[in-house]
Amino acid sequence: MIKDRCILGDRVIIHSGAMIGTDGFGYEFSNGRHLKIDQVGIVQLDDDVEVGSCTTIDRARFGRTWIGEGSKIDNLVQIAHNVITGKHCLIVSQVGISGSTRLGDYVTMAGQVGVAGHLKIGDKITVMAKSGITKDLSESGVYTGYPAKPLMEGRRALTYPGRVPEILDRLKAMEKRVQELEARLGAGQEA
Repeated sequence: MIKDRCILGDRVIIHSGAMIGTDGFGYEFSNGRHLKIDQVGIVQLDDDVEVGSCTTIDRARFGRTWIGEGSKIDNLVQIAHNVITGKHCLIVSQVGISGSTRLGDYVTMAGQVGVAGHLKIGDKITVMAKSGITKDLSESGVYTGYPAKPLMEGRRALTYPGRVPEILDRLKAMEKRVQELEARLGAGQEA
C-alpha cells in the first residue's frame, strides 16, 4: 500500500504487502501518557528502487524518508522515519534501520542487521548478517558482530564465546596445580 505524501521515481517496483508512507514511531510522554506526534513528512523512492513484500518504510516526522536511486530492499525490512539511503544500497531480509539514520552509496546490509537511530553509515560498507550497528561507521569495508566491528576484529570477538568451556577447563586445571603447589610448599615449611 502506498499512502499519501509519497513520491515515486521511474521504474519503481513495490511488491505485495509493502507499506510505504506509514506513520513513523513517534510519541511524546506527557501527563503519564504516550501521545502520538504527527508525522507530516514524506517518503521519496528514487528511480529504479525495488521494495520487497511486507516491508515498511515510514514517512518522515518532518522532511523526508528517502531511498536513493537503484536501491533494492528485500522482504520484511523496516525503515524508520527520516532514514536516508544513498544510491544502489542493498538492504536484505529482516533488517531494521532506526529513525534518522543515513546510509551512504553502495551500502549492503545482510539479513537481520539492526541499526540504532541517528547514525551515519559511510559509502561502500557491507554489514554481515545478524550484526548490530551502535555507532557511526565511516571507513569502507566489511563489518560483523555486535557491536559491529571491522571483519577480522569482529570475527575474533565472535569466536570467544565458543571458547569459554575450553578456557574454564584450563583455568580449573591451573587452579588445581596452584593448590597442589601451595600444599607442597606448606608441607615443606611445616617440616
